[in-house]
Amino acid sequence: MRRACFAALLLMLASSTMSFAQSPKGDTQPSAASDSDDSMEPLQLGDHWTYEIRDEIAGTVKATIATVVTDITPTDVSIRSETLGTPGFGFLVFDHLWNAKDNSTWKYSPNDGTGIKQPLTAGAAWKFQSNDTFVARGAAFKRSGSSKVIGEESITTRAGTFNAFRIETKYEGRNVADPTRTFQTQLTTWYAPSVDHWVKRTSKTTISGHVNDNTTIELIEFGRR
Repeated sequence: MRRACFAALLLMLASSTMSFAQSPKGDTQPSAASDSDDSMEPLQLGDHWTYEIRDEIAGTVKATIATVVTDITPTDVSIRSETLGTPGFGFLVFDHLWNAKDNSTWKYSPNDGTGIKQPLTAGAAWKFQSNDTFVARGAAFKRSGSSKVIGEESITTRAGTFNAFRIETKYEGRNVADPTRTFQTQLTTWYAPSVDHWVKRTSKTTISGHVNDNTTIELIEFGRR
């Protein structure tokens, strides 16, 4: 049960990092992005992004994941994801601040809290709470955490160079049926206003005090249909 829950927690991390709200016109592999209003466009169906997920413990690439926007409503953004080289698709639902609500494996009420909170300024901080349900087994967790904007940095990935806010997030979850079973996660997120999403995220998770995962997710390509 613990292994299954942890695998689903990794999917939660990936799902909350596999989508972008903006992309420059007609450019699928830009060398840079600016924070000017000219670079920002409304989210559209067919916007797509590809991410590389690395295991920092083993020093290997876990997966390359391609995602595409499939639906937009006043409250939600739906994303289809595909792990390259593996059959099948995943489907994810976010709010417009990129908090995950449902990733087909987990459901979050009201959301997972790993999105942003506007306005973003250095020193801004917020807290969040969530009730998480592991759909396949009905396992329930209560999760609480906090985020803080450390400041602004320039960051480069294979998708380009971005001016980004660095956000530090910590949260802890407890199994409702057995409160002694806990996990803790530390996230570092680089959120780029020019593309209204993050371009890199690192995550370190411990289960009952022992490191179980150390993962980096980076944007390697994005575009518009």
